[in-house]
Amino acid sequence: PCPRKKHLCLMNTSLPKRKSPRAHWLEYNEGMFFITVCTHGHRQILGKIRNGMMLLSKVGEFLDMCLKDSSLHQMNVEVIQYVIMPNHFHAIVDIRQKDALANEADTACRVPTREERAENRIRCERLPLLSTFVGSLKSAVSRYAHTMMSGAVWQPRYHDHAIRGVEDGNNISLYIDNNVANWEKDCFYRIEE
Repeated sequence: PCPRKKHLCLMNTSLPKRKSPRAHWLEYNEGMFFITVCTHGHRQILGKIRNGMMLLSKVGEFLDMCLKDSSLHQMNVEVIQYVIMPNHFHAIVDIRQKDALANEADTACRVPTREERAENRIRCERLPLLSTFVGSLKSAVSRYAHTMMSGAVWQPRYHDHAIRGVEDGNNISLYIDNNVANWEKDCFYRIEE
């Protein structure tokens, strides 16, 4: 065995664990979420806004295709609504378990058994579906973008918000609908260089 590898392992164990920005009480495996994913350095690589219209770049067009067919990245994920902006995108993502889709009427009233709860605890140790979906989407777009440009495409993390009720969902939907029109008031707005 190489002593250098042993040294590297010892170094890695002393590093502090990175704190997750995700809510510890939420599994991110089921429900509706509002996500925002920003480009690295807020670079405007997804397109430009001209005369109140979003004109997608080639990378933006590829992202649009990926969002329209979200099942390519995660079978249990559906993108309900989204908007692509020059340096970020917003989406409402609906995550459902496979068995919940098949027995939707039954699952609302049924209490899980002890075995199902134990299995769910084991299942939750895996990466949450929302993180898996966002990671897969970012990876696919990055691979495509790297055929035309170099450097990082996305910021390492993303923003999420668990949608809590109809009013919350309607407000987010309205925000998405008006995002292009309100670009100059957007917190991610940057003057083009």
